[in-house]
Amino acid sequence: MIPKQPLAVWMLVCILSALITSAVQAQHTDMQTPADHVMVLPGDIKWMLDANPAFLPGMKMAVIDGNPSSAGPYTVRLMVPNGYKVMPHFHPTDENITVLKGNFMMGIGDKFNEKDLVGMPEGTYMSMKTGTRHYAMAKGETIIQVHGVGPFTLTYVNPEDDPRNKKQ
Repeated sequence: MIPKQPLAVWMLVCILSALITSAVQAQHTDMQTPADHVMVLPGDIKWMLDANPAFLPGMKMAVIDGNPSSAGPYTVRLMVPNGYKVMPHFHPTDENITVLKGNFMMGIGDKFNEKDLVGMPEGTYMSMKTGTRHYAMAKGETIIQVHGVGPFTLTYVNPEDDPRNKKQ
């Protein structure tokens, strides 16, 4: 049997803890975010006009966390226009994709083949290991979130597909 006084103290501590937690949560928009915590609200996202003109011209990109150009973890969002094709390529690190909006169509292999694309509707998650050769296409305006360990780079299977090799 628990003595009544310690039980009353314990209940008081629980109630005070709940009240303090509620007060802190209610004021979360006014507090500073600690350095070890990242929170990005939808209105805070800053879209760049081109994700990377060298790699993926025509896409918009927003860096959510980290730096995809440097060593270390990163998270980015890519806004992919309807019908946009990403030709077969691979990455030197694992790539993780979550579809936030639209339908990202994905294929595995060295040659772009539209009939082999598999639809990844909103909410789909996919992870590919280093070196997996793949290609993609957007069905409708699509937003994907990509995360991994940088630096994020890609190598096109066919050098002629690489925008960096196209004459300006």
